[in-house]
Amino acid sequence: MNDITREITEFLSAALRSEVGPDDDYFALGLADSLFALELVTFVESRFSLTVEVEDLDLESFRTANRITRFVQRKTGSPEFTENR
Repeated sequence: MNDITREITEFLSAALRSEVGPDDDYFALGLADSLFALELVTFVESRFSLTVEVEDLDLESFRTANRITRFVQRKTGSPEFTENR
């Protein structure tokens, strides 16, 4: 798990009060709702100093910590995400 994924996973676990893994879909698990999605977007913007544009608001990009990591790396121009499997 890279640093971005670890930080996102820690935020998710604390905010949702449930241990969340890098590939856990917290929306499908019923841990998150649309209100939390807004909180998550705000966290990503603030923590990674980026702007989530209207065209970026695809729930698929925010369903798991690994997907958020790829989104952050795309928006910031960081190296491609490689999964540790």
